[in-house]
Amino acid sequence: MKKLVVVALMIGSVGWADEVLAQKPPLLPEKDVAALSNELSGETAKRNLEGIARFHRQRGSRGFHEAAELVAERLRAYGLSDVAILQFPADGKIFYGTQRSRPAWDAEFAELWEIKEVKEAKGVKENDASANWQPARRIASYGAEPIVLAEDSETADVTTELIDVGEGTKEGDYPGKDVKGKIVLVGAQPGAVQELAVGKFRAAGIVSYAQNQKTAWWGEDENLIRWGHLETFSANKTFAFMVSLKTARGLRERLAHEEKIRLHAVVKAGQHAGNYEVVTATIPGADPKLKEEEIAFSCHLDHQRPGANDNASGCATILEVARTLQKLISQEEKTSAEQPPHLLVNQGRLSRPARTIRFIFPPEIEGTMALLNAKPEFAKRIKAVAHMDMVGGGPETKAVFHVTRGPMSLPSFVHDVAWAFAEFVNEESYKFAATGKAEYPFVAPEGSKEPLRAEYSAFTMGSDHDMYQDSSFGIPAIYLNDWPDRYIHTNFDTAANIDPTKLKRAAFIGAASGYFLANFSVYDVPPTDGAIITGRLLRTAPLMQRLPETTPDDFGVLPVNTIRYEHGILNSIDAFAPGMGHELSTDWAKTIDDLVGIRASGPEARGSGKVIFRRISQPRGPLAVFGYNYFAEHAKVAGVAMPKLLSYEGLWGAGEEYAYEVLNFANGKRNAQEIRDAVSAEYGPVPLEIVEEYLRALEKIAVVEQVK
Repeated sequence: MKKLVVVALMIGSVGWADEVLAQKPPLLPEKDVAALSNELSGETAKRNLEGIARFHRQRGSRGFHEAAELVAERLRAYGLSDVAILQFPADGKIFYGTQRSRPAWDAEFAELWEIKEVKEAKGVKENDASANWQPARRIASYGAEPIVLAEDSETADVTTELIDVGEGTKEGDYPGKDVKGKIVLVGAQPGAVQELAVGKFRAAGIVSYAQNQKTAWWGEDENLIRWGHLETFSANKTFAFMVSLKTARGLRERLAHEEKIRLHAVVKAGQHAGNYEVVTATIPGADPKLKEEEIAFSCHLDHQRPGANDNASGCATILEVARTLQKLISQEEKTSAEQPPHLLVNQGRLSRPARTIRFIFPPEIEGTMALLNAKPEFAKRIKAVAHMDMVGGGPETKAVFHVTRGPMSLPSFVHDVAWAFAEFVNEESYKFAATGKAEYPFVAPEGSKEPLRAEYSAFTMGSDHDMYQDSSFGIPAIYLNDWPDRYIHTNFDTAANIDPTKLKRAAFIGAASGYFLANFSVYDVPPTDGAIITGRLLRTAPLMQRLPETTPDDFGVLPVNTIRYEHGILNSIDAFAPGMGHELSTDWAKTIDDLVGIRASGPEARGSGKVIFRRISQPRGPLAVFGYNYFAEHAKVAGVAMPKLLSYEGLWGAGEEYAYEVLNFANGKRNAQEIRDAVSAEYGPVPLEIVEEYLRALEKIAVVEQVK
């Protein structure tokens, strides 16, 4: 019987799915698809990307401000409305929900030199104390490559020896090594060794050869220099330089042969009170009743220079969406004003959408947190977000493009809308690659001709979409992203590796999805229902594979919670077309009941599993944000031990994901058992007592409360 539930999920209304798969193009009228396809330019997007990638875009910095001014200038030139650079104070004391603002950070100069001993005069004996030291080789220069200076480095002028301490993250790396006043060479990120190396063993500074994020290409290119970070709020202020694995290997080999290496480090940098800056602009809606509602496009503008794919690509792409939509809408309105209605042929134009479309360019996560908390009216107006973070990777970056769904705590049909357009691009681009012919190849003249091969992926964390979809805000977010990426967070993440064709395709998926949602009404429900059914087939196929991995006690948790999730997706239509989603959900429930004769209900809660938890309204946001961990800080003050859930490894998820969703599911309606069952369905079985322990910890730091 339980297996039949899954089968029902897989087969419900297959005829509808076939119809959607055959639809060319989906959801929008073909004239609108043609208008978008013809106007969107991968080359224009890449020119804007090249401009953004010139700047070292750290939070609150001069480089970020220059990039923000460039984006704002482009938005004004494209004719958008309400263009503004919003400012939110960031001084290390102000909180925006769960985000402790991080002071702005700027750097003026930084160089790391190896120096050699030089005799001042001929005939000086080898052991003469009159010998001095002079620069022999420059190892790193901020002026040439800003990525070599770790973020949050402080001003210094140090001449001292280099000491190799391996990874540097544990005390066992330091015995027998006199690092006091020395610069330590480490394999880990600077922030991971800062407290030990500088705080406990009194090192003067850090040189790190931390490698890029692990993929199949990890460590393959020894010339990569990775973006480095120190801890923003550490009491042990210091500086850190980042070097390539090739440079580090040469230094380590010389040190292993007991050669003394002396370095001179000069840094002019530091934190200061500043502002988070968020660029925003709109295309106002036309419907008097709906124009106060918004569909948002989001990216994150910050990162090291060049930071081309991460994330100049996302920002340049939504800039291109803004340019295209504004131009096509303006053309339609100009033509309508100049010609009699009976002569109008609406080719190459778009009608003004019913809802307002907004574009947002913040610093990653912390800027979004500042915006949503300091300007709550934004969160109230936004119905859905299309978030782009890394969307331009070409063949050289080894990128796979993902259309990523939201968490199970926030079911929404908007992800199926995005997938309908992505699948259309997949099919058309493959047809063109295979035959040389397609109605909509979505190929840029200066770009590649490979098929897109986008993946419809389960929810993954790691960008601003986490903030929108947190239960504090409950805004569904389409997440377009590349992973893996060979050069993420390195000096090789350059504009040369960005594919204009990929930018055009990402822009089309985003523009088509956003424009469709901005106009969504009751008339769009039938085709959207078809797109949902297609998405359901893709979502539930992995369920069949996961069932054998579950324990007998959890065998029913997956299908039951999946049924609830699918009901939630249908019900989410009500936010755009009141009553229609509930009607679809009711009809689908009858289909399931008729097929398998059961209703969706979970296991009975017993004992403490009956306790119902509700999230408190403040503070708003996830508990692990950017550069600050709200839970860890407040748990320490409250004397709460670190809960086991935060280090738990499930079958398909890990501690951070479990914790994010446990808090999201604590909505005042679910008890602890139901929360446990929901996260087990999403990430793999987890013991009830571990979930309860985390909920009790959240209660002690006043994030959740019991519903009496």
